[in-house]
Parts: sequence; structure tokens; C-alpha cells
Amino acid sequence: MLTEEEKQAVDELLAHRPGDPLALAIEALMAVRERRGYVSDEALGDLAAHMGVSPHELDSVATFYNLIFRQPVGRHVILMCDSISCWIMGYEEMRDHLQQKLGIGFGETTPDGRFTLLTIPCLGACDRAPAMMVDNDLHGPLTSERIDAILERYA
Repeated sequence: MLTEEEKQAVDELLAHRPGDPLALAIEALMAVRERRGYVSDEALGDLAAHMGVSPHELDSVATFYNLIFRQPVGRHVILMCDSISCWIMGYEEMRDHLQQKLGIGFGETTPDGRFTLLTIPCLGACDRAPAMMVDNDLHGPLTSERIDAILERYA
């Protein structure tokens, strides 16, 4: 079930575009994700019913947009940019260091639930390549030492 807070947030969004709920699908899904950490199948179905759209329509948006997590994630989500600019500037070395430091691969969460590591096609930070984002914080250019210091900030 959606909470009253989630319903209110979605209703406020829908008030901006009456008659076109799918136009606000990303924002509505993000409202649920921000409160729960991810959008479960149950939450997606409840949200679809509340918005008056089919679960399939809403799921097609959720699975296309890579910042709507459809399964549980760690307390902090690391998005490692794998664009061509980041590759040229040392992505592979930073990727290997980050995976070794965390003890996980892409799509995995550390055993303590602290970090989930994901790739993203582009962070739009080519001038700071190689780059990664932790939660909403952009970091780059990365070095092994910077990665270690960055991870220590996210307890």
C-alpha cells in the first residue's frame, strides 16, 4: 500500500498535468523511490492504480529509467560513469580499484548494506573524468586515493 505521504506527493504532481498521468510517471516513481529506497512490484502496482494507469505502462517507464531502482539497494548508491571520456581518462583502473575496495561487482550491494555499485552511461561530467556519483554527489576526476577518501565519507 502507498502511504498517505506518498499518495499526497503523487497527487500534488498529478495536479500539474491533469488528464496525462504518464507524463509524470518518472516523478511519481521517484517520489516512491525516495521514501522507500526502491520501487517494489507491490508499490508499482499500487502506484499504477492510484495514477489510473496500467502496471505494465508504469513498469516500462521504471525499467527504462536507470535511477528508479526496482530492487533493494544499499544506503548509498554509487553510479560509476562508463562513457568514452571516462574510459579514456582511466575508467578501467578506477573501476577495478572500486570493485576491489568494496568487494563487489556492478549490480551488487556490499554485505553490510552500505553501498550498491551500478554503472551509468553518462554523468555529463566529461570535464571531471573519470567520474562517479554517490547518492546525489558528483565526484571526479577520480584517483585511487580519492575513491578511498570519498568512501570514508559515507558511513
